[in-house]
Amino acid sequence: MTGTFSISDAVQLAVVERSGFTESRHAGSAVVLSPEGELQRTLGDVATPVFPRSAMKPFQAVAVMSSGVNLRGEDAAIATASHAGTAAHVALVRGLLARASIPESALGCPPAAPLDQTAREELTRSGGARERVYMTCSGKHAAMLLACAANGWPLEGYLDPAHPLQKRILDVLERLTGERPAATAPDGCGAPVHAISLTGLARGIQKITTAAPSSPFALFREAAALTEGVRENAWAIAGPGQPDTVAIERVGVFAKFGAEGVMVMTAPNGTTTALKVLDGSSRASTIIALRLLASAGAIDEGSIDRVATELDLWIMGGERRVGEIRATV
Repeated sequence: MTGTFSISDAVQLAVVERSGFTESRHAGSAVVLSPEGELQRTLGDVATPVFPRSAMKPFQAVAVMSSGVNLRGEDAAIATASHAGTAAHVALVRGLLARASIPESALGCPPAAPLDQTAREELTRSGGARERVYMTCSGKHAAMLLACAANGWPLEGYLDPAHPLQKRILDVLERLTGERPAATAPDGCGAPVHAISLTGLARGIQKITTAAPSSPFALFREAAALTEGVRENAWAIAGPGQPDTVAIERVGVFAKFGAEGVMVMTAPNGTTTALKVLDGSSRASTIIALRLLASAGAIDEGSIDRVATELDLWIMGGERRVGEIRATV
């Protein structure tokens, strides 16, 4: 069967230390692109395709926005979000649906409870049920449905790879990454996800996050609007205490995690990294990406140290901190 890169093609990216003892090691692959788009550093296999999972959302959002849907600010951020389901997140999702009088039942993502602990506890106390609008990908789905409404495409079947919306997304992905996907499968939310290399993923994300608002091409003007919306509304792309929100707010990067250990991140100067932790764990992916950008001279090392405590990297021994998850790149 086809699949991602092998263990022998991966390198150590992070370790878990407990009282000075290396308890676990996270292996994977990563690529760093210079602000000019040149390969600056590679670790492991960066050519074999991986599923970007939610790190593909910026491509999906740009495809929606360049298909006649005006999304700016927090609306753009929620369209590319893996949100925590707070009341503010849900209000944004419902606001998108309301633009075209689209019922929540049209959402193709599965029903879920909020990821945010406070929101989840409130739902439980109120006797509420799991709903599609709480699902972490509901903002993306609402934006997709808006694109269908704006273009006269059927709402039904909008997650089918043969649907005009999904064909549009695939076209945008191929244009920005310069690659044809090696495989396609349903993501956890039901939308198609396409396998591309880490190098292609980094190149595509860099084009989105460094696009000029004054570009003569609508695709790049919308990409610039998306990037601005995310950086100015970091809360919307994830939520309180979530790694993407923390990294964006504290360090000024563009960050988007993907399930199964994927992360893409762009520094303010355009340096971009894409990585995958091979065992699928995401607990170290943010700090790995930040350290890669710091080692490239794109962000200040001290700024990472200041936010590390917010990334939940501590290893506990009872109620004491006895170690940490540490990037080794």
